[in-house]
Amino acid sequence: MNRAGLGFDLHPAAPDRPLILGGVTVPAERGLDGHSDADVLSHAVAEAMLGALALGDLGHHFPDSDPRYRGVSSLRLLGEVLTLLTARGARLVNVDATVIAQSPRLGPWLPEMAKRLAETLRVDPDRVSVKAKSPEGL
Repeated sequence: MNRAGLGFDLHPAAPDRPLILGGVTVPAERGLDGHSDADVLSHAVAEAMLGALALGDLGHHFPDSDPRYRGVSSLRLLGEVLTLLTARGARLVNVDATVIAQSPRLGPWLPEMAKRLAETLRVDPDRVSVKAKSPEGL
């Protein structure tokens, strides 16, 4: 049986936090606020994986009320979600993700984001696509 999931995540901007996307720290004036490292790309991929098997959302598995997840790497959470999937006999086939951001421009960091996601998910790098789009000032 084949299943597909759709993930989405967003966090408010925070001037005193790093911008981490797909496990990559991107130079930026502001990062994102959140209980973990606020890596919206890794969160969205994890949400898609959980959704594909109807396993709830990240907040259900990793609640922000649990101090163990304060500042945790979202790649670690993504790895734990992969463990949940494989324990149920599921296999990740591919990932296609788009980050929507006005700034900074993400093009130079997209290949490294895809590489780190592929490593965490234990798939060939050619099975992970990460793209960036600008909301064009909307």
